[in-house]
Amino acid sequence: MEKNLYTLLVYSENLAGILNQITSVFTRCQINIESLNVSASSIRDIHKYTITAWSDEEQIQKITKLIEKKIDVVKADFYRDDELFIHEVGLYKISTPKLLDNPEISRTIRRHGARMMEVNPTYSTVQYAGLTEDVTDLYYCLSKFGCLLQYSRSGRIAVTRSFDEPAADYLHRQKYNDDNGNEE
Repeated sequence: MEKNLYTLLVYSENLAGILNQITSVFTRCQINIESLNVSASSIRDIHKYTITAWSDEEQIQKITKLIEKKIDVVKADFYRDDELFIHEVGLYKISTPKLLDNPEISRTIRRHGARMMEVNPTYSTVQYAGLTEDVTDLYYCLSKFGCLLQYSRSGRIAVTRSFDEPAADYLHRQKYNDDNGNEE
């Protein structure tokens, strides 16, 4: 089966141990997590986990169902890149002497649309926000110049192309059912 990069959006209450529960599902299925980002969501008291992993669709469906069965998980869905707005941030620490000696380095930074955050006699810090492949492309370009001292990139952050937060409808239905004494 063909492997693709999938993004899982998982929503849960902010409880100790839930991250371990979620990542253990990937471990049991022997799927490596490519990136992981955890933050508050647009829903009060609900946190959002943005997880990317290479998998086939059958396996990612299985993982999503296993995660959603966790008692503290509110909602879990998987997406392909065309179903999301995606962003990452890269930070690059480069040698200032090499930057000053080679004007092609600053041209490369400008061509990518990155911005200088700090410049001092020893090092300069560059920030770039964009798609994963663009962030890593700037890394490879700066590496070729031999000026890169440190590099770090954030995990993927993503929002769906739909209007509402995916867990919002689910929570609304749960509240409606609880208020009316109905079960889903």
